[in-house]
Amino acid sequence: MKKSLIALAAVAASGAAFAQSSVTVFGVVDQAVSYVNGGENWNGINSGANSTSRLGFRGVEDLGGGLKANFWLEAGVLADTGSGKSGYSANETSSDALAFKRRSTIGLEGAFGEVRMGRELTAAYNATARYDLFGSVGFGASRVWNDGVLGVAANSTTATTNGVNLTTQRVGNMLTYVSPSFSGFKAAVNYGFGEATGDNSKSRYIGTGLTYDNGPLSLGLSAERQNTLNTAGAYSATAQTTRDVTAWALGGSYDLGVVKLLAAYRDSKAKDDVTGGKDKMKGAYIGLSAPVGAAGEVKVTYNRYEGQQFNADKYKADQFALGYVHNLSKRTAVYGTYAYIKNKDDGALAINLNGTAGGTLKANGSQHGLQVGVRHNF
Repeated sequence: MKKSLIALAAVAASGAAFAQSSVTVFGVVDQAVSYVNGGENWNGINSGANSTSRLGFRGVEDLGGGLKANFWLEAGVLADTGSGKSGYSANETSSDALAFKRRSTIGLEGAFGEVRMGRELTAAYNATARYDLFGSVGFGASRVWNDGVLGVAANSTTATTNGVNLTTQRVGNMLTYVSPSFSGFKAAVNYGFGEATGDNSKSRYIGTGLTYDNGPLSLGLSAERQNTLNTAGAYSATAQTTRDVTAWALGGSYDLGVVKLLAAYRDSKAKDDVTGGKDKMKGAYIGLSAPVGAAGEVKVTYNRYEGQQFNADKYKADQFALGYVHNLSKRTAVYGTYAYIKNKDDGALAINLNGTAGGTLKANGSQHGLQVGVRHNF
């Protein structure tokens, strides 16, 4: 009898210990039939036109005394081809293999907030990009927070002639602190180690984001600096490694119930260490969304982009997008997005094809795009 009671107690204790830990498998599969109308048309299937397709694992363990350990591994997937070429930054060479390029962190959290190590979206990006109604993906995605380079043929692999360096959305080798919420205020700070022998500051990243969320009002403010951004993609890799990029952004939203209003502004400058010249980029965004019945949402956005390379002409582009999402269940939705872009001056910015090169601008610098797709979360 005693042995039975001891065995039961051991099993109960073991069960309690297991109950303190949890691991979740999660992801998104999203694909859309897409059509681009321009100087030359393009049609096909795109992955992640409403939400980036992904596969992830996250877990938390209760260590007692209010302290918890956590981890997060998340890989991007191009669901239209099954490739792992998703989640990479513009300054990285992508691979067909599945890699945890979207997020790879481990951390500790408690009453003090949370400390994490690894690769993830920056605090600056998280603070203000959350106001993009199209979630930075698909034809309607705002380029205000674009990753890497924004300029001529920014969605292709050809060289750009008036590209402007921006900071990177995701940074590796990064130490992150996220504060608790104080009456709606929350702060986060990133430090990305450059890991350059003899000069750690050479490719160092520093960024911060301050947010306020209280009832219908939401605000975000961010600032960041990327030293000698090493972008070996389109545009000039040699030139980009000599540039230090600084940026700040402000965004906000207000939910009126029948409609939600959103706006954001971002300013980015890339200073050349050799010539002292500066490339400049600024973008403004406004949007609104409204519920349609119990399961639908309509959204409308407008973006204005302006940029100038050192000793070169300015370029401008206007982007308009209209979208509708209808939730068939808590996990599955169908959607449609229409986007129109019109370049001015020397601008040649094309519709966002999420890394797929296709279609060209019309002679007047314009392009139309339409996507219809299905998204499933698990």
